[in-house]
Amino acid sequence: MITIQRWAMIALWAGGILFAATPAEAREPEKKPMLLFAHRGGAFEFEENTMEAFRASYERGLRGFETDVRMSQDGALVILHDDSLDRTHEGAGPVERQTAEALRQVKSKKGSPFVFVDDLLDYFADKPGVYLELEMKTSNKDLYPDDRLEEFCRKLLDAVRAKRPEGSDYVLTSFDERPLKIVRKLDPDADLLLITGGPCNEEIVKRAKALGAQRIGCRMEGTSRASVRAAQKAGLIVTGWPGHTLDDYHLAVGLGVDAFCTDIPIAVQDLHQRASATKAGAAETP
Repeated sequence: MITIQRWAMIALWAGGILFAATPAEAREPEKKPMLLFAHRGGAFEFEENTMEAFRASYERGLRGFETDVRMSQDGALVILHDDSLDRTHEGAGPVERQTAEALRQVKSKKGSPFVFVDDLLDYFADKPGVYLELEMKTSNKDLYPDDRLEEFCRKLLDAVRAKRPEGSDYVLTSFDERPLKIVRKLDPDADLLLITGGPCNEEIVKRAKALGAQRIGCRMEGTSRASVRAAQKAGLIVTGWPGHTLDDYHLAVGLGVDAFCTDIPIAVQDLHQRASATKAGAAETP
């Protein structure tokens, strides 16, 4: 029996990892190598969602990234995963209850400046060939009632249009279907991804297709290789998560997902480089 680990090594030797994705309709008959991207900039290897994390991952060769977008009380788009500042920053409470001016005074637990969406987009503005997922963290309806969502979506779309370099893929994602529906109405060509906390299955495929989303992000636990293939056959690009360990990476390869969202992108990249070096050495052996 071929183990998942051996499947991973076969995939690494066969093609490696890509740092950009193409729509499912444009895929070549032979499946392209899996996209690797850094969850929150590489949350287990750097301080999550800080400019230091994104810079460090980029400088180490990563070209895929994921982050989380919220909106301050006065309408500034900011980067934060949680519903409150407490876990990651020297602050308390939701960013949605604070002004942009107040947030500019907030530091991360390790002293990094609070990140605004414009900071991140400005950093990547002169770096083509980047895949960037911007997750719209709007599921909390107390913080994001329906009447606030259109402002949020319009501002995010405007920022992406203004600052995305040619040749980069910027994808708007969410667990919350509400902003995905609004974005689709505002921009029929927007690249959208529906996230689910469950496995890849027929239901999530139907929901994504109904939204006009081109991609789905599925929890790998409970996902089968057959369900991934069915989603791909339906024209969707499939991302697997979470990516906490190298075993998670091996599982992603075994499942045949198109993309892998990981907290340890450097470790996965190093694994790929070691496998490539081993392959090159074997090829040179008489």
